[in-house]
Amino acid sequence: MLALLQQISSWSIPVLVVSIILYGYLKGVKVYDSFTDGAKNGLNTALKILPYLLAMMVAINVFRASGAMDLLIKLLNPLTGRLGIPDQITPLIFLRPLSGSGSLSYISHIFQEYGPDSFIGILASTIQGSTETTFYIVAVYFGAIGIKKYRYAITVGLLADLAGYLAAVFICKILFLN
Repeated sequence: MLALLQQISSWSIPVLVVSIILYGYLKGVKVYDSFTDGAKNGLNTALKILPYLLAMMVAINVFRASGAMDLLIKLLNPLTGRLGIPDQITPLIFLRPLSGSGSLSYISHIFQEYGPDSFIGILASTIQGSTETTFYIVAVYFGAIGIKKYRYAITVGLLADLAGYLAAVFICKILFLN
C-alpha cells in the first residue's frame, strides 16, 4: 500500500501539469503564449512588491535583533503558560503573521532542537498550517495593488490567526498529550 501511495505521489504533479496543458490545447488556448504572458505578468508583480517585501524583512530582523522578541515572550509568559503554550512556540505566534519564511526558519530550528515528532514540533507544524501571514499579505499584496484602507483586514486576519493558534494548541493537546 505504501509503495502505491509513493507512486501516486511521485506522478501526481507531472500528470496534473500535462492534464492542464492538454485541456488548454483541446479548448483552443495558445498554451505557450499564455504561459509566457503569465511569466511576464509574474515578473512585473514581483518588481512591484519588492519594496514592500524588503521593508517587511528589515522590520522583522530589527525586531528580532533588538531583543524585543525576547522581552515580549517574557512579558506574555504568564498568559501563554496558562493557555498551555510552550515558551518555545511563543516566537512562532509572533513571527507567523509577519513572515512565512521567517516562521519556517524558526520551525526548522524547532525541528533541529526538539524533533519534528515531538509535541513542540507537531504543535509548531499545526500552527504553521492553521494561520496566515497577515501583516505580510497586507504589506505586500495590498501595497502592490494600492489598497490604503486595510484596518479591518488586519483586525479580522489577526482574529483568525488567534483562533488558529488556540485551536492548534487545543487539538494538539487532545491528540498528542493524552
